[in-house]
Amino acid sequence: MVSATTPDHEDILKFTKEPASANTVLRVERGSILIGNQTYTGNIGLLAHSVIDTWPDCPVSELTEELLSPVLDQSPELLILGTGWQNVFAPRELTFALARRGIGLDVMDTPAACRTFNVLVSEDRLPGAILYIQDQTT
Repeated sequence: MVSATTPDHEDILKFTKEPASANTVLRVERGSILIGNQTYTGNIGLLAHSVIDTWPDCPVSELTEELLSPVLDQSPELLILGTGWQNVFAPRELTFALARRGIGLDVMDTPAACRTFNVLVSEDRLPGAILYIQDQTT
C-alpha cells in the first residue's frame, strides 16, 4: 500500500494493489498466450471472466455467427478478433450478423487484440475476444 498524508499526518490518498478480478493477457508470442498463470497454445475465446480453450481450428474466412456463439452468448459489448500476426478480414456476413445483434467487431493482429482487450477490461467494459495463436489465411 502507498499513501500520502498532509503535514498534520492526515491520510489524503491511498493506493492498494488488489488482485485483478478479470482476465488479462500478460504475454503473447507466436504459439502461446499467457493469461493469469495459465499458458494457452491453441486458439481461444476470451471473456472478462472466462477462457474458452477448446476453440475450433477454423480459418478466419469461415467464421460464422454460430461458431462464435460460445462468446456471443455471454453478451459482450464488443468482439475483438485477433487473426494471428497478420490482419485478415472477417467474413462480411459475420460483420453484418454481429451488427444486427448490436455487437461491434474489431479485427486486428493478435498482439493488438490482446492489448485492446486488456484496456477494455481495465475500464470495466465487457469485451469478448477470439484470439488466433498462429497466422491465418483468408
